[in-house]
Amino acid sequence: MEVKIVSTKENPLLKRKEVSFRIEQNSPTKTPLRLEVKKAVAAELKINDELVFVKNMRTLTGTNITVGVANAYETGEQARLIEPEYILKRNSPPQQPKEEEATQ
Repeated sequence: MEVKIVSTKENPLLKRKEVSFRIEQNSPTKTPLRLEVKKAVAAELKINDELVFVKNMRTLTGTNITVGVANAYETGEQARLIEPEYILKRNSPPQQPKEEEATQ
């Protein structure tokens, strides 16, 4: 998976960078996982992956190219203030079910 940053826009009011990216993956059969993309974009921007939030991404029909948009914040606190709850949930790793719930 090769990530290329297409454009970056500074947003000083919200203390973030708004990034458009393009990914060329080896497998044309599926869209890459959001967490993998998040880590790849963070590595490309040279920041911690906890500060990057992938807003959307889609694979172009009939190709192995995925395009998307992500926001990279200066602090995690700033991200929690601005990003909607559903974006925060989408960009966090899946939680394992608690064993207490399974035994009841």
